[in-house]
Amino acid sequence: MPAGAGQAGMAYVCVMKADFWSAFHNQALLAHRRGVVFGANYENRFGIPELGTCTSAISLPAGRTSIGVIYSHFGYRDYNRQMAGLGCGLPVSENLSAGIQLDYFTERTYGEYAGHQAVTFEAGLILSVNKNLKIGVHLFNPVPGSIRKRDMVSSLRTGAGAVLGKGLFAGTELEITSGGSVDLRSGFEYELSKSFWLRGGLGHSILRSPSDSATKSNPP
Repeated sequence: MPAGAGQAGMAYVCVMKADFWSAFHNQALLAHRRGVVFGANYENRFGIPELGTCTSAISLPAGRTSIGVIYSHFGYRDYNRQMAGLGCGLPVSENLSAGIQLDYFTERTYGEYAGHQAVTFEAGLILSVNKNLKIGVHLFNPVPGSIRKRDMVSSLRTGAGAVLGKGLFAGTELEITSGGSVDLRSGFEYELSKSFWLRGGLGHSILRSPSDSATKSNPP
């Protein structure tokens, strides 16, 4: 799910980065949110309204935890996919935070084709090695295939990020997806001024599943 312009600018290297939208890529980051924050995000890489994805989210403090609510919509009237999630993050110790989120997915099509629904969850951890270095781990849909009613991708993301200097952050992460795909991403962010950032990122599939290789002949 695309969420966050800053995250997109860093090739979605955000599993360890303390930021509003990053908290919905790794719910353990919700533990570091304070106050009420709302955001909305829209992505459309091809300029076609039917292919746009709109996402909105809010985080709320709740005692020692923080609650996050997210909603995403892709598509148009005749075909659309929607997702809603309710998550929370909690500091486990001084250097460790954990989070979990319950997800509901629905896919609707027009005409005689039936729609589909699915419920799953995701969870993550954040380890603060020191003041500047953090390690993040995130699991999506860690449900055994034998008890699933529908096939849904599962993934493991892990990465490390560090503040390298005043206003400079850099990180790298690895994502392993069910079916055999392995993606490596690296990105950076530099704060040029109080309201202006320079970001860049690169993602590369270092191993593809057989189905990906059969359908994609061009490099990423």
